[in-house]
Amino acid sequence: MIYLIAYDISENHIRNKVSEYLAGWGRRVQKSLFECDLERDELDQIVFYIQEMIDPSEDRCSVYKICAECMSYKTVFGREFEPSLGETIVV
Repeated sequence: MIYLIAYDISENHIRNKVSEYLAGWGRRVQKSLFECDLERDELDQIVFYIQEMIDPSEDRCSVYKICAECMSYKTVFGREFEPSLGETIVV
């Protein structure tokens, strides 16, 4: 199943950790939005991780389940998202 995971996290270091974590599960489509093809147990693992990382009084994360039929109506305008060098970590 496809899930969109969006977040608004105030602390840079926490936001970067969540971003790096989600990059291992899916494709970044905006700065704070990932498109992930996940099994339910994988989603549960991601939700648990993010809940442990964020401050619920300051931060927010939303998960949207997208059915296959809905994904077939997906339209993208413009170029693909490419993180700037300031957001890329090379190891």
